[in-house]
Amino acid sequence: MRIFSGIQPSGDPHIGNYSGGFRQYAQTQQRGDAFFCIVDLHTITITHDPAELREGTLDIAAMLFATGLDPERSTVFVQSHVTAHVEAAWLLSSVTSYGQLGRMTQFKEKSEEEDFVSAALFTYPILMAGDILLYRTDIVPIGDDQRQHLELARDVAQRFNGRYGETFVVPEGVFPETGGRVMNLQEPSVKMCKSRGAESGTVLMLDPPTTIRKKVKSAVTDSGTDVRYDPEDKPGISNLIELMTVATGDSIQQVEARYDGSGYGRFKEEVAEALVTLLDPIQDRYATLRADVGELDRFLAIGAEKAREASAPTLEQMYERMGFARP
Repeated sequence: MRIFSGIQPSGDPHIGNYSGGFRQYAQTQQRGDAFFCIVDLHTITITHDPAELREGTLDIAAMLFATGLDPERSTVFVQSHVTAHVEAAWLLSSVTSYGQLGRMTQFKEKSEEEDFVSAALFTYPILMAGDILLYRTDIVPIGDDQRQHLELARDVAQRFNGRYGETFVVPEGVFPETGGRVMNLQEPSVKMCKSRGAESGTVLMLDPPTTIRKKVKSAVTDSGTDVRYDPEDKPGISNLIELMTVATGDSIQQVEARYDGSGYGRFKEEVAEALVTLLDPIQDRYATLRADVGELDRFLAIGAEKAREASAPTLEQMYERMGFARP
């Protein structure tokens, strides 16, 4: 089985990234031949700081290994180190419709936030499709917010196969049972993200324990006192329940039973402590890895070479089946 997923090296990683990404990566790497990509090319779809991009790439690499990826088992690499990704994106743009790209929810949301809307922001779902399809990927571990992009990748694969012959595996998404869409602690109707609410509503992976406790204690809850999972009527407390399942591995039903009749105060305190317990060893491993840039570079160089070897046959087959004269 071939596994692929990617993560952007922009902003500070948060518990939502862990829930929908990092923990899934560590779990799914046991299931087959796993490729995990730091998608730095995706980062330049909006205005960015070059120095922050360089540092962010190493930060995310350290976090991937700190949260459980094994460089001996998984191929971890930087997208821009494997030129096949850009080539595949251009070829796949010929089988992707303008209408499909215009319907992408993330494009609509981000274009409203930006003063300058780049062509890259519009077309980067094609690059994401290329990322996935190049490796003949069977499963893609992702968060719930990436469902639409994965569906586009599936459509593109099927259209290419239909026009040029069976070339790509049509990938399936793997989504976490809980925690696939962690919400902002201060705005439970808004997804937790790096760019919004990091000072109060987003639990960062590197937040110290005192900060985590403060953020969870001040989290917006709902009327009543019962700890009950009801995303529609109790979005705040439901979000905290999901965070507890992420931190402990317990089910929603187990969390509800444990805090039946206890009220919000005790529940918030114990959610905070569960997150502190989860993140403490990750933060220690991250600090050790980040201090050894040479080792990180070595891991990423090995990963890039493996990714080039794995992606080259698919790219060559794309060129041949589309009719390009090859040397």
